[in-house]
Amino acid sequence: MVFVAVGTQKFQFDRLLKAIDDLIADHSISEPVYAQTGMSDYVPHNYTAQPQMQKNEFDTFISQCDLLITHSGVGTIMTGLKYEKPVIVVPRQKQYGEHIDDHQIQIADAFSQQNMILRCMDTGQLLACIHEAKTHSFAKYISSNDNVINEISLFLNALE
Repeated sequence: MVFVAVGTQKFQFDRLLKAIDDLIADHSISEPVYAQTGMSDYVPHNYTAQPQMQKNEFDTFISQCDLLITHSGVGTIMTGLKYEKPVIVVPRQKQYGEHIDDHQIQIADAFSQQNMILRCMDTGQLLACIHEAKTHSFAKYISSNDNVINEISLFLNALE
């Protein structure tokens, strides 16, 4: 199953949702697709979608999907990495009225440079990214939470 998540921001992401619909319509995507569509106006014709989800439902979809296609939301990307899913990030872009600036491109670049995700700037390249994601060897995310907690503990202990 392919899970598409576009976040809950006040901006539409019709460009991505329509591209997915078109790939299903021309049989380029044959596996089931489910999407969280947020504030988008586009209503998919060839896959099931809902605007919002509870966090546990959202996490369940990510944990069960074979591929996550998402906007450049750090929380969604991190959840995909936590579940070791192949992640394709399609950043929202200012030029399409999908956000107020292009910070999502910078986020996608940062994760892409670490080989944790595939970045797709042009939805015309989405099918190629989907094929690549099936065989790509992604770097595994390693949390540094333990290091941060250890440093804070050392600091607090030094105050005593």
